[in-house]
Amino acid sequence: MKQEYKALLNNKTWDLVPLPKDRQAVGCKWAFRIKENVDGIVNMFKVKLVAKGFHQVASSDFNETFSPVIKPITIKLIITLAFTNKWDLFQLDVNNAFLNGHLEETIYMQYP
Repeated sequence: MKQEYKALLNNKTWDLVPLPKDRQAVGCKWAFRIKENVDGIVNMFKVKLVAKGFHQVASSDFNETFSPVIKPITIKLIITLAFTNKWDLFQLDVNNAFLNGHLEETIYMQYP
């Protein structure tokens, strides 16, 4: 948890500002997960800070939603290409990936 918090600070994920009277802050929580090997032995403990987005109000807190999800057919295509071209495949775990870049909207979230 300390590593994740330090990475959020290092990436300048947020600015601490006073909450305007006409806005409501979105809550947050730490989400914990245990990753295991195939044989059931614990491989690593993972944690991430998530916003409680269900508290947001449409057109006030956001105008659109986006979920970066890859389709299974895309994964199958890449594996097929790698097999056909005799490429090596590697799996990796990316820490602190910020997929969506900069937000246009101002979001007020409670400080963790």
